[in-house]
Amino acid sequence: MTGICIVGYGYWGPKLVRNFLQVAMGRGVAVCDESAERLGRAQTDFPGLKTFASFDDVLRDPAFDAVALATPVSSHFPLAKRALEAGRHVLVEKPLTTSRREADELIALAERQRRTLMVDHTFVYHPAVHKIKSLVEAGDLGQLRYIDSTRINLGLFQHDVNVLWDLAVHDLSIVNYLTPERPLAVSAVATAHTAGAPENIGFIVLRYASGLVVHLNCSWVSPVKIRHILIGGDRKMVLYNDLDANEPVKVYDSGYQARSDEDRNRLLFDYRVGDVYSPKIPSREALGAMAADFIQSATKGTQPISSGRFGADVVAILEAAQQSIRQRGQEVALA
Repeated sequence: MTGICIVGYGYWGPKLVRNFLQVAMGRGVAVCDESAERLGRAQTDFPGLKTFASFDDVLRDPAFDAVALATPVSSHFPLAKRALEAGRHVLVEKPLTTSRREADELIALAERQRRTLMVDHTFVYHPAVHKIKSLVEAGDLGQLRYIDSTRINLGLFQHDVNVLWDLAVHDLSIVNYLTPERPLAVSAVATAHTAGAPENIGFIVLRYASGLVVHLNCSWVSPVKIRHILIGGDRKMVLYNDLDANEPVKVYDSGYQARSDEDRNRLLFDYRVGDVYSPKIPSREALGAMAADFIQSATKGTQPISSGRFGADVVAILEAAQQSIRQRGQEVALA
């Protein structure tokens, strides 16, 4: 990889530029945006940064053989397809596309072109999530029984996707990272409080062959901001609080299932059974780790954590959830 151009300099674009400048190791970094005002802001934020006013100009410049698409979700598929056809490595903001069919088409195209296709599911690069995954893989939690996530806040309202495609996409990527098992079926309900606008409150339930159940609660209209994920095993349970900078992960020694009659009787009188501890979490920016993974994949041909196929699995669940919403919460089977 010789250089990367970040396409779209809105909310997320500046964060991508900053991190790619830190990990690019001499490779070129540029910005593309059709807005002259945004390009001016990019040059103010990062003096000397090369800019493009046209995506066509980016694809014509051989100095930039990779692009990162920080554009509206509806534009992901056509822009990524054009970039792959032009022989570029492609990083796409979450979600990868608006349908599994489009995601599969991009994956097949990337394979034919021998180019990296990756999705910026930032949370799978978070040190706290890595720690939880190590606990799961070591068997410390035992058999996973449930994952319960709450991701709510007041705004930011999106105009092209609903709250599940905007917020639940994070938790789905975390769930898919923590366990290789994929759900058998999805059910979802959601509602919009403004006529003609995307749904602003939504709930998803995932059912698995192993008995694992996943519940996601998402809202743009909550007066408080909460970012909690509870992971319950039959040996231990974990609370991940993304808003707690000091102790984001807490491990509870009491498992989801009491293992004896004595344990069950004690639970009637004591809600806290066992110790609680907070493992040390390295201080490392997840977005920087994501950017480094993309560069390594593009230069060395390695498989990134958040590959195109990983992103397609998330899209498949969201697409099924959308179908369930249309069917008033009816369960939808996943192929």
